[in-house]
Amino acid sequence: MMMLADAYPAWSWNLVADLRQMWAFPFMVNAFRAGTVVAVAAGVMGWFMVLRRQSFAGHTLAVVGFPGAAGATLIGISATYGYFAFCVAAALVIAAIPRAGRSSGGQESALTGTVQAFLLACGFLFTALYKGLLGGVTSLLFGSFLGITTAQVWVLAAVAAAVLATLAVIGRPLLFASVDPDVAAGRGVPVRVLSTVFLVLLGAAAAEASQITGTLLVFALLVMPAATAQTLTARPSLSLALSVLIALAVTWLGLIAAYYSPYPIGFYVTTLAFAAYVLARLGRAAGQGLPRLVPVRSAP
Repeated sequence: MMMLADAYPAWSWNLVADLRQMWAFPFMVNAFRAGTVVAVAAGVMGWFMVLRRQSFAGHTLAVVGFPGAAGATLIGISATYGYFAFCVAAALVIAAIPRAGRSSGGQESALTGTVQAFLLACGFLFTALYKGLLGGVTSLLFGSFLGITTAQVWVLAAVAAAVLATLAVIGRPLLFASVDPDVAAGRGVPVRVLSTVFLVLLGAAAAEASQITGTLLVFALLVMPAATAQTLTARPSLSLALSVLIALAVTWLGLIAAYYSPYPIGFYVTTLAFAAYVLARLGRAAGQGLPRLVPVRSAP
């Protein structure tokens, strides 16, 4: 146990010195860059995901990154391509069920569960078929900040920029369609198209975050900061900003904690995000929080 502890740097309580020591390593600089990009994208996409009550879809898009990465490793290409291919493809399949109508929620949940079960089974099959030493299974599932290259950071940044730019264009009608899809459809808003585009963007964001937190815990970065922010304030713009800030805080703190310990970053990110949510709920219970987010009718 002592040997394991000695293998990791010690926290000196001198924040400036500790940060300088940590950022002296290029892989940590890349980890913080990638983590920042992922946190911003996850905070924004997660906010809309929670508002639209599509957390189950987000969870499925997160976990199907595992079979994607395992399949990519099996055929000898970068796991990054597998993440994006499977997450976006699963998003398109889930989008086949229209959300308008009372029965759409149950149909979407059934299709989402089917997609999740099948692709997870494929992931374990790919792992079993791989003849070499697939030592990265733990990293695929629970995340790792080691080995993040500058090229990967640029890929993540490009995807995040495309996702956020698209969301900026469709943001206002998407908000209207998320709050009241029936009224939005009656006003001529293309609800079905917006839902499909959003799911594809959510799949890309899930594929991004999977490379930092792992496929099993990426859901925490998508849902917890957004749920915490929407618990704290009723103002959409402020709530969205808080979601991003909370995602950034838990990601940065998770990276620092993972650097000084042998445990995966996904555990720390999830724990910190859960703690923030619990504190927000306790604050509301004590009468210290702001009103919850309530449906706001907005013109497209």
